[in-house]
Amino acid sequence: MTDPGDHLERVARRWPPRRGRGPVRTGRVVALVAAAAIVFVLGIALGEALQDNPSPGKSRTFVRTFAPLPPASVPRTVTVTVTSP
Repeated sequence: MTDPGDHLERVARRWPPRRGRGPVRTGRVVALVAAAAIVFVLGIALGEALQDNPSPGKSRTFVRTFAPLPPASVPRTVTVTVTSP
């Protein structure tokens, strides 16, 4: 019968040792979280914009009554007569 420890050593030697999590992976995680936050905020903004608009098919009628303007004063007419020499 083989020793189970021998098997574990052989399996462990197949794969290279894992490297620590470097700044590249941390940067990717931060960028991914930032992108998700931006998409979330844009989704909320779009939802609010769609909710604020009236539904299509509903008509709105605005009735406004305008008061007439006061009559303008009549300008004074002047007649000019010119004689030719």
